[in-house]
Amino acid sequence: MMPSSQSVVLLGATGAVGSQVAHELAQMSDVEEVTLLGRRPLEGVSSPKIKQAVIDVFDPASYQSHLADQDVAICTLGVGQPSKMDREDFVRIDKTAVLRFATACKQAGVRHFELLGSVGADPRSRSFYLRTKGELEEGLTGLEFHRLSLFRPSMILTPTNRYGLTQAMTLAIWPLLRPLLVGGARKYRGIEVAHLGRAMARNLSAEGEGVEVLHWDAITHL
Repeated sequence: MMPSSQSVVLLGATGAVGSQVAHELAQMSDVEEVTLLGRRPLEGVSSPKIKQAVIDVFDPASYQSHLADQDVAICTLGVGQPSKMDREDFVRIDKTAVLRFATACKQAGVRHFELLGSVGADPRSRSFYLRTKGELEEGLTGLEFHRLSLFRPSMILTPTNRYGLTQAMTLAIWPLLRPLLVGGARKYRGIEVAHLGRAMARNLSAEGEGVEVLHWDAITHL
């Protein structure tokens, strides 16, 4: 059974999705305290529930003390433009740092872990990006959290263009594809960043245990 009031630690709050999660958590009556961990503080958030700590995301010793007595850990840490980064650095951020965080959370007694992943994540994928995401999920599953929520959105639609021409084209075209993505292809529908952040926060209030994989339908339901 979930505690009536939960303490949450969030890694990656300065990203597009993470900032939405943080703002939503601050408004939830069943969330008592939110600890934001990151390489820099999240600006524009003001709530007595929120504490912030600047840490080294690659060194668990820099944030271990902030994990005690946390009920839930949420990770939205990730590379915004993987194609602009070499593979070694991508793995270091999107896989190694996240697994270290999750391992430290498990050791601290966190029962529920949420991950912002990707549709198509598969440790056997031919795609380096999706294979890395799948290997991360595999590692998290092996930690045996009481509850592990794996969010697998497709294209994340932001209100502003963050990465140049390619994203501008994506933001213009992707919403038009939604009616065409039906049946098993529904999971590839794009989702607005505000809706995704709200879903990740609200999932804390839903009952669950074991491993749950959330695609477009489950995310929009939340």
